[in-house]
Amino acid sequence: MNPLIDNDGQLYLYDDFINKKQSDTLFGKLIEELQWSSETIKIYGKIITVPRLVCWYGNEGAVYSYSGIKHLPLAWTSTLQHLKHSIEQHTQQKFNSVLANLYRNETDSMGWHADKEKELGKNPYIASLSLGEQRRFNIRHNKTQKVHNILLRHGSLLVMAGSFQHHWQHCIPKSRKPKKTRINLTFRQIIIPGG
Repeated sequence: MNPLIDNDGQLYLYDDFINKKQSDTLFGKLIEELQWSSETIKIYGKIITVPRLVCWYGNEGAVYSYSGIKHLPLAWTSTLQHLKHSIEQHTQQKFNSVLANLYRNETDSMGWHADKEKELGKNPYIASLSLGEQRRFNIRHNKTQKVHNILLRHGSLLVMAGSFQHHWQHCIPKSRKPKKTRINLTFRQIIIPGG
């Protein structure tokens, strides 16, 4: 499949990675099974509540830190392991962790950022599965400031590869229209010291 973006990294979108029936089942399981929690972060000296719920799962030692928060991995659930295996088969990449985000409604969001923390390695390969309500995913080139809007649908898989995180930022903006719940699972390979 040709990438949506093949300039300063690659971005791929597989719209129907999981069919609707399976996606509906997975959505229900993940809402119930995962240990969703609210987080606070410090931005410019102010403590704010992250506008979504999150949880971090992975192999032992797959510790991930961002925005001043250190995430210790919860043990894989059978549902997450099944999804990890399917995505590994599809992408021919290995993953040892997943960051799960729960967007409860139209006011939940993710600000502009790049996933380039040192524990992700030089050129992170990130596979992002969307379940539930469709939401807009925006990317912006660091130099040109050109913005692309991508619609992430129920059961779609988005892949960011190569040097993408060095040249582009991405976000999930708030929506003016009412939105139902969305789950986003971003599978990653964390560098484990001594691993």
